[in-house]
Amino acid sequence: MSQRDLDIYSSAPLRSLLAEETAALMPGLQRCSGTHALQVSVSQDHSPPVLPLLGNWTRLKLHGGRYSGDLNARGDEPLPFVDDAFELILLRHALEVSSTPQELLEEACRVLAPGGVLAITGLHPFSAWLPWMMWRTRGHAPAMRSPILLERWVRRIELDIEHIERIGQLWPRPHAAMDSAHVFGGGYLMLARKRRRVATPIRLKPKTMPAPVSVGLAPGARRNAAS
Repeated sequence: MSQRDLDIYSSAPLRSLLAEETAALMPGLQRCSGTHALQVSVSQDHSPPVLPLLGNWTRLKLHGGRYSGDLNARGDEPLPFVDDAFELILLRHALEVSSTPQELLEEACRVLAPGGVLAITGLHPFSAWLPWMMWRTRGHAPAMRSPILLERWVRRIELDIEHIERIGQLWPRPHAAMDSAHVFGGGYLMLARKRRRVATPIRLKPKTMPAPVSVGLAPGARRNAAS
């Protein structure tokens, strides 16, 4: 793959789209709180959003079938984190370059804490960006999946979709425009929340207790003396 292909996500139009994604994500993520958040992106240069109620970000870049950044791992293996580790997970165009996108989505759900938010951004396949991407990558464009397909994937796991939105400009331009046609924008974002586990109350079974045996003598009875 040529250097031109490798730098597609660093091109001016996509940097503009990423800036619009960040602006669109902020209202939905401002209330996210916790100590740990995870960003999986296609570029190490993509800074995660600054959120006042979140502590530390773990940043991973997915490229060439491997994770790099804060740790190194294979991209086709489970994420190297324990269950319920993050209060927020941001998949920033990661599903487009993953060889196992459904597995990555399921892994993101696994390491997301109950009540936590999963944010997904990507390029919309039904937009004017697709022919530009095909030209820019010489026919090797990333796998652009529609939010309708992702919605079906998300509903199969422990996530409830809260918001889906088209974002960005109608066609690639190096600078963001305030009058962007968001209804037909080149990108999308999806916010979903992991269901909280319902605590089932334990039904206590009554236990039969033996009644105490009275050792008192009947009136008028006398206890025999020991021989």
